[in-house]
Amino acid sequence: MNTVFLQGFATSAALIIAIGAQNAFVLRQGLARSHVLPVVLVCALSDVLLISLGVAGLGRWVQAQPALLEITRWGGAAFLLGYGLMAARRALSPHTLAVQGQAVGDLRAALAACLAFTYLNPHCWLDTVVLLGSISAQQPDGARWTFGAGAASASAVWFFALGYGARLLAPLFAKPLAWRVLDAAIALVMLAIAATLISRP
Repeated sequence: MNTVFLQGFATSAALIIAIGAQNAFVLRQGLARSHVLPVVLVCALSDVLLISLGVAGLGRWVQAQPALLEITRWGGAAFLLGYGLMAARRALSPHTLAVQGQAVGDLRAALAACLAFTYLNPHCWLDTVVLLGSISAQQPDGARWTFGAGAASASAVWFFALGYGARLLAPLFAKPLAWRVLDAAIALVMLAIAATLISRP
């Protein structure tokens, strides 16, 4: 397999496979078996779009627009703060949650949340458009898009594995306490990311 493709795949995987707002949301949808295919498709196709924009050179333009970066930072922080508080409320709730058929909103709400976690998350833009775009620009002539294809492939593999692999944990999450622990962890992740965005100079 092409070395540049593998480099793109490995670089993207290293950035994506981490506990973050988007991954936490996909994991919860996968555990609940709620709109998994649409959610993972939106995540994977969004990364294809963002990585393509980065490879095409948008990353350099974004870096030169401090006002745009500030708007994205505060908008993302507000969204993550709100979702983190909702997850914290679920974690404190005495209500039980069933693994089978547990709906995290209807399809429209799930897709709206997924799009928000992707496009209102500055980390997502920095990783895909700016960082991967910058690395792709350092590739030999004609190899930028091969690098981008590798990066996009890693994203698709990861989101499908996370969304559909989560059901292997279903027996554990048949216990209401497990859901509450998961929501507590999600709340901590969301609030921590929001705090880093707010505190960034």
